[in-house]
Amino acid sequence: MNPHAPAPISLASLVRSLWGHREILFQMMKRDVIGRYKGSVMGLMWSFANPVLLLAIYTFVFSVVFNARWGTDEPESKMQFAVLLFVGMIVHSLFSEALIRAPNLILTNVSYVKKIVFPLEILPVIAMGTSVFHAMVSLLVLASALVLLNGFLPWTAVFLPLVLLPLIVLSLGIAWALASLGVFLRDVAQPIGLAMTLLLFASPVFYPVSALPEYVRPWLILNPLTFVIEQARAVLIYGQLPHAAGLLLYLIVSLVMAWVGYAWFQKTRKGFANVL
Repeated sequence: MNPHAPAPISLASLVRSLWGHREILFQMMKRDVIGRYKGSVMGLMWSFANPVLLLAIYTFVFSVVFNARWGTDEPESKMQFAVLLFVGMIVHSLFSEALIRAPNLILTNVSYVKKIVFPLEILPVIAMGTSVFHAMVSLLVLASALVLLNGFLPWTAVFLPLVLLPLIVLSLGIAWALASLGVFLRDVAQPIGLAMTLLLFASPVFYPVSALPEYVRPWLILNPLTFVIEQARAVLIYGQLPHAAGLLLYLIVSLVMAWVGYAWFQKTRKGFANVL
């Protein structure tokens, strides 16, 4: 790798980089996951305990304390409300976890910028991989809850990876852009956590889209999480097939956004060492 050569910005170069550094990706994702729980008594068991505790807490708060309902006239158990809510929480966490970390990815890995020739473009991918791992653990907990509740898991659950793929691609594009901006504008990291909290309540996590007034719903569709949350609930809980045309359109837009974010990262990476 010639550090003085122009950084490639095509999606083909990105695929080649990810494939060529697949061993580094796997090892660093593994280190990232294990390092988060290193030194704790339960270790990786916390990755299972956290979603179980969250599921129990949200079930109690919204179903018992607030006596909330999902807006249907059909009888609804507290467990049914909890799994509907938990699907939205998983999708939101998948999106927000990597983005909250993104602005500091380069700042916390200065040695990779200054001392060695390192494929910096894989750092947001590693953060996204860690987020996907935690989402998979939460989905395992959710699947167990659905089996206990209904006695089975709908066969349409096999389409869940296709539902989540466009959101993962979009998240990567935004993460590349934020990772670059975080080097030059340190303030970028500060509002991201607040923005993700606002997005949590601006998404149909705690309520269905049908609970909102008609004039608000078109604005909610502009939220990148809305479509994915609704489709995830469709395939996981209601046993419905995903909206193929909507997913295809979402994926195309996500690929464009991912390329823009990646191209920006590659174009600006030469200035990282000067700033750091």
